[in-house]
Amino acid sequence: MKISLSHNMGVLDRFARFCIGIVLVLLAAFAVSGAMRTVLILLSIPPLLTAIVGFCPAYVPFGISTNQKQTCY
Repeated sequence: MKISLSHNMGVLDRFARFCIGIVLVLLAAFAVSGAMRTVLILLSIPPLLTAIVGFCPAYVPFGISTNQKQTCY
């Protein structure tokens, strides 16, 4: 199995993850406090990070690619 670390996320996928991450950060900042704030901040990291980088490691074992320009091996 060949692992490619190139972009495997399309524009819509990245945009959706970025929006989800921002909503989680905003909820943490303005809607909750205490332990729930920490949980929401931690939950916002993966969607924001994968949206910025354009690579989702969870897609690799399944051969998924939402990037229209290239396929995932």
